[in-house]
Amino acid sequence: MKIVVCIKHVPDVQSERRLEDARLVRGEDDVLNELDENAVEAAVGLVEELGGEVVALTMGPEDSEEAVRRALQMGADSGVVVSDDDLAGADVVVTAHALAAAVGRIGGVESGAGVGDVDLVVTGMAALDAMTSMLPGALAAALHVPALTLASSFEASTEDITVTRTTGTLTEVLSAPLPALVSVTDQANEPRYPNFAAMRAAKKKPVDTWDLADLGIQPRRSGVDVVEARARPARQAGIIRTDAGEAGRELAAWLVDNRLV
Repeated sequence: MKIVVCIKHVPDVQSERRLEDARLVRGEDDVLNELDENAVEAAVGLVEELGGEVVALTMGPEDSEEAVRRALQMGADSGVVVSDDDLAGADVVVTAHALAAAVGRIGGVESGAGVGDVDLVVTGMAALDAMTSMLPGALAAALHVPALTLASSFEASTEDITVTRTTGTLTEVLSAPLPALVSVTDQANEPRYPNFAAMRAAKKKPVDTWDLADLGIQPRRSGVDVVEARARPARQAGIIRTDAGEAGRELAAWLVDNRLV
């Protein structure tokens, strides 16, 4: 079984993120997207059960290799970084187009010809830098494979996969033949913490870096233009009231004044 797990190198949510030229600054305190750890764990666990290999795939600046190395420490067998200046500022459609071409090349086919011998593509439920959750569906559409998203649990064979997901009060059980794409939530598993031996072994695992020319595709213009971006204003100190019998009225007046009711 050949599984491609898509991951992202994102700014640490605990760090002070900032914008330059209307773009999020990357390369400072970046880490493997936390929700993608569940995707890596899902992929590695399936290969441990069914056999095969896991390829960690990411798109971003060159230092995105750090996220791939983390996935290798967690058990992925090899990695691919798609990096090209023409991909800077890519929206979800451009990103899906590039990743689909990379999945095809991993599967041994030319760009636009499908997944080849890749059986399953696994992603996290969202990237913590934007939290759109749009990539899994867009990537599945670009690959022309079924999308089973937001899986809180799953079972797979070499022929098909079944997932369970909960949306509101509704629980769904969905199945699809392979090849397919699955996105998993943080409820799907508990990501493993790599030990020292795994960290050492990861240094010897191969990581390829591909640009658009390697993928055989042309640059695409993003359909989204950032007109303006401003830093988040500093948080203001809260208001503390000592209740002397009037706090309820004061709170009601504050809600009305701020149009919150």
